[in-house]
Amino acid sequence: MVTKTDDNQNDAEPEEIVEADQESEETTIEEENIEEAKELSPLEQLNEKIRLKDEELANQKDTFLREKAELENFKKRLTKEKEDFVQFANERLLKELIQIEDNLERALEVPNATLESLKEGVEMIQKQFTTFLKNQKAEPIEALGKPFDPNLHEVLNQQESEEHEENTVIQEYSKGYTLNGRILRPAKVVIAKEPTENKETEDS
Repeated sequence: MVTKTDDNQNDAEPEEIVEADQESEETTIEEENIEEAKELSPLEQLNEKIRLKDEELANQKDTFLREKAELENFKKRLTKEKEDFVQFANERLLKELIQIEDNLERALEVPNATLESLKEGVEMIQKQFTTFLKNQKAEPIEALGKPFDPNLHEVLNQQESEEHEENTVIQEYSKGYTLNGRILRPAKVVIAKEPTENKETEDS
C-alpha cells in the first residue's frame, strides 16, 4: 500500500510542471496581446510626430541662440580690439611727433644762435621728420621732370617752356605723398606748355 502511494505522487509531479509551463506561455501571449492593443492610433501617431518635431525645433532654436550670442560677443571683441589698435597707433604716432617738437624747441632755445646754426638745426629736424614719414609708410611722389599725371599731380599753373616737353612738371609747390600705395595728397605742380611763338609758327 505504501509503495503504491509513492508511485502516484511521483506521477503527479511532471503533470504539475507541464501545467505551470502552459500557464507561463499563456501569460506571455496575453502580455503581447496587451502590447499590441496599446499600439498608437493614427491621431496619436501624428501627435507623437509633432511632439518630436517640437523637441527638434526647440533644440535647433537653442543652438541658434547660442551661436548668435557667440557671434555678438565676437563682434564686440573685434570692435574693442580695433579701438585699442587705433588708440595704440595714435599713441605711437604722437610720441614720434613729440620728439620732433622737442628738437624744434631746443633749436629755438640755443642762445646767440647764428643763421648757419639755425639752418643746420632745421635740416636735422627735417631729416628726422622725413624718417618719421617713411616709418609711417608715407612716401613722397616724384614730380619734377615727370609727365603730368592727374592721379598724382594737381596743376596750379602752366608755364611756357622751350626746354621741356608740353605737360612736363617743371616746378613743385608742395610735395605729394602716398600712404601704403594710396594717394595721401597729390603734388601741387606747375607744368610746361608750348610757347605761343612756336604755335604761331606751326599754324602759319
